[in-house]
Amino acid sequence: MKAIRRFSVRPVLPEPLRPLGELARNLRWSWHSGSRDLFRHADPQGWQAAQGDPQRLLGSLSVSRLTALAHDRGFLRRLEVASGDLRDYLTEPRWYQRSVAEGAELPAAVAYFSPEFGIAGALPQYSGGLGILAGDHLKAASDLGLPLIGVGLLYRHGYFCQSLSRDGWQQERYPVLDPDELPLSPLREADGTDVEVSLALPGGRTMRARIWQAQVGRVPLLLLDSDVVHNDAAERDVTDRLYGGGREQRLLQEMLLGIGGVRAVRAYCRITGHAEPEVFHTNEGHAGFLGLERIQELIRRGSDFDGALEAVRGGTVFTTHTPVPAGIDRFDRELIDRHFGDDGELPDITAEQVLSLGTEDDPETAGLFNMAVMGLRLAQRANGVSTLHGAVSRQMFAGLWPGFDAAEVPITSITNGVHAPTWVAPELAAHTGPLPDNRLWELRRTLREQLVQDVRERLHSSWRSRGAADAELGWIDNVLDPDILTVGFARRVPSYKRLTLMLHDRERLMELLLHPERPVQLVVAGKAHPADDGGKKLIQELVRFTDDPRVRHRIVFLPDYGMRMAQKLYAGCDVWLNNPLRPLEACGTSGMKAALNGCLNLSVLDGWWDEWYDPDFGWAIPSADGSAAGDDRRDAIEAAALYDMLEAQVAPCFYERPQRWLEMIRQTRERLGPKVLADRMVREYAETLYAPAARSHRELDSTAARELARWKSVVRAQWPSVRVGHVEAQGPGEDGMEPGPELGASLSLRVQVSLGELQPADVEVQAVAGRVDASDDIADPVRVPLKPVGGADLAGNWTYEGPLALDRTGPFGYTVRVLPSHRLLAHGAELGLAAGPQEVSARDEVAEVVTP
Repeated sequence: MKAIRRFSVRPVLPEPLRPLGELARNLRWSWHSGSRDLFRHADPQGWQAAQGDPQRLLGSLSVSRLTALAHDRGFLRRLEVASGDLRDYLTEPRWYQRSVAEGAELPAAVAYFSPEFGIAGALPQYSGGLGILAGDHLKAASDLGLPLIGVGLLYRHGYFCQSLSRDGWQQERYPVLDPDELPLSPLREADGTDVEVSLALPGGRTMRARIWQAQVGRVPLLLLDSDVVHNDAAERDVTDRLYGGGREQRLLQEMLLGIGGVRAVRAYCRITGHAEPEVFHTNEGHAGFLGLERIQELIRRGSDFDGALEAVRGGTVFTTHTPVPAGIDRFDRELIDRHFGDDGELPDITAEQVLSLGTEDDPETAGLFNMAVMGLRLAQRANGVSTLHGAVSRQMFAGLWPGFDAAEVPITSITNGVHAPTWVAPELAAHTGPLPDNRLWELRRTLREQLVQDVRERLHSSWRSRGAADAELGWIDNVLDPDILTVGFARRVPSYKRLTLMLHDRERLMELLLHPERPVQLVVAGKAHPADDGGKKLIQELVRFTDDPRVRHRIVFLPDYGMRMAQKLYAGCDVWLNNPLRPLEACGTSGMKAALNGCLNLSVLDGWWDEWYDPDFGWAIPSADGSAAGDDRRDAIEAAALYDMLEAQVAPCFYERPQRWLEMIRQTRERLGPKVLADRMVREYAETLYAPAARSHRELDSTAARELARWKSVVRAQWPSVRVGHVEAQGPGEDGMEPGPELGASLSLRVQVSLGELQPADVEVQAVAGRVDASDDIADPVRVPLKPVGGADLAGNWTYEGPLALDRTGPFGYTVRVLPSHRLLAHGAELGLAAGPQEVSARDEVAEVVTP
């Protein structure tokens, strides 16, 4: 018999236990072992049944158990210590407060928008790496004391729970998430009424959303929920599932996240007194519409569109996470046109103005609205998530900055990091100093043994859901061995991550798994997007191999990969495998989490591993990217390299050179560990992106923003008249009489430049010099500003002069260009405008520089 109505009854804690509720509501417990130990002590069996969720645990405690705990002096003392520790954590000065006290100019507050957040398994609002990264960003900001507000959506069915059919096909289940059973509280006005935001929809309809708040240490996370009674069924379903539904539902999700999210932030700051954000950080393009809402705010205060755009850009940071154009959200222009303007949202901004921000320059996609392009045009500062990804992003988006080499595209990089207290096993976290060999080896075996036990339990549950009877599953008791080299591979399953590369030569893989002296065992997990049948086929292919009775004790696939499973995997595996198609892995933070636990990486040089690989930290799988080989040939080459490395390097080191293996673990934790921390990442964001963005926000008041917009308009109109004329150089060898210039000499440049109606204050004239290749392309260029001499001549030309040092030997070349220049620009390429000499061969300008 089914209930006709569902609701949650919250426990009433006795007065002495009231602090337990505060500890449970603040998600800091998810990375604070003392708090988790306290909840575990309250009811060990109940804690396990609640899967480590304090809210569920408290809801399951009987009245008699609560009464007993309320009279347990030992428990109350522990509760007092934990409660006091949380109080201190929330109030004591931390890195941000100390930095500001020492004079650092940091933003008063930052709003951080993301479509998903992976904070804890108790709040399942994530699908993969993007959400986990966002969760770690919030946690690190909290630990650093950075005043950050997180903004996302509350999905009533989350992402999905994954299981397998008997034949290994992925199946999805979407359990209903009741906000009253989650660590959330509604945002309410002083009179107790719920705060709602609303968006206007075509046809006079309205979509409303409630605001739920999660507390992530010191950081509030605001989650918007459209499942409210005032909405029609279609609007209620907008926040039904993460990355679900059709294109219009996806657009409405992103409008609610960006536009509704800004309105939620304004309401939160008004109600709580939290400082208004000076910086808005868009984590991937999904939240890009936040810039439009902020433009409309300024228009309603009297600004025009162009001035408001400049003011908004100054305080916006955009982070791109995808290295492939196919990973970017695009919408039909007609859909955008229908939802914006007079009959939709943001009536103070025309649909044409919205479309102009997201229109691509590529004629093949001119009919689509690109969320990443809009994100870049609405942000003065942008970054990729590893050094290699930054370079890939500059190449991918170079068309937005015509006239500049890809290397000069203003997209920097901040390599992702991971939150150590969340991901490091408690057994390892308890040891801050170096461990002797025997203790470290024992500890690693203990963690491997815990993983083996967890795998067997999950595998048994999986097979039961696949229809197997208990009598068929006795073999699971012998799956994996805590004394065998254990390799982990767990991630989402898009094709470029190559889940099944390990199956390329199945006989070779079987030999590795069943080797008589140096066997290897593999633990694999991952989810394919529900609409990705190709990914599901890869999973099925792998599952069918793992079902083979010959190897099923050495290789397993675990369904429903999530945070709880990941924590066991990172700690229990000896080697973390990653074999994407280079350079399509933007960062790949799972290997970082594994490294913090002393797990060595075996990876293609992609993402963060390309940047920080060292032989002391693991092994680099040779990659065939850039070769003429097709995809199949490339897979064959790289799979063979993987098998060779496992057989000839990894396994022998583990079994025959344990001291070297232990030294690599130490080097990984001591030298690599500090680099991969989320604390490092968030400090870099604060110092290199947030602080400059906050300064721009302060400088770009209504007057300055309007002046900057006017100046840009004038520069764009006059730029066709800007050109570099005659260039002459004086120095050794330039007159043809002296020998070629020597290292350390210099040339004196004199350049004629036409500026049209612009003035020298509007531009910077640069000499760009360096070594040249056979095509006369300048490598690693040095940029030298030239200075105007006197006024314009009768023809309106200006003369610029300056020295050019010859500081490199070999083929050397230079050119001259003109860039727009203004004190409020973040980068010389910001307008995408550059003027140089007419196209001529550089041969006459190349000088052989010889060593004296």
